[in-house]
Amino acid sequence: MHPLVSLAKRAVEEYVRHGHVIDPPEDLTPEMEKKAGVFVSLKKGGQLRGCIGTFAPTTANVAEETIKNAIAAATQDPRFAPVGEEELESITYSVDVLSEPEPVSDQTELDPRRYGVIVVKGPRKGLLLPDLEGVDTVDEQLRIAKMKAGLSPRDEECEIYRFEVKRFH
Repeated sequence: MHPLVSLAKRAVEEYVRHGHVIDPPEDLTPEMEKKAGVFVSLKKGGQLRGCIGTFAPTTANVAEETIKNAIAAATQDPRFAPVGEEELESITYSVDVLSEPEPVSDQTELDPRRYGVIVVKGPRKGLLLPDLEGVDTVDEQLRIAKMKAGLSPRDEECEIYRFEVKRFH
């Protein structure tokens, strides 16, 4: 298991069992030292159980970002009830470390396997990670991201950004 995934798992287990937020490890790996947005996804039986993240860094480093977002994915994803202690053994984790988002001027610059997308219109933002099961076209990727932003899927007037991820399992 990758150290970032172990960190996410430890953070969730400690928080769910004891209500305690763990500290980052003393010796940070190179991936943990930098500042970046991070998404933590929890799955149970192959189905999404929680996913929360940040598209830009909000903490000192990726280790802190992973701890914060892992706990949020387990306890604050509005689509799911908080993870219970009885579920901990059956949850699998993945951690996505995001590259800096870059503006896109044309949809031909997108690829749902390689790039995630962020759509922005005023204060509304929607993000969709890359390489998700069932999301095979740019149109589908943008439609979902717009829905997450509270925009009409047909609403073409929005800024679009793309980013890549390093996904750790």
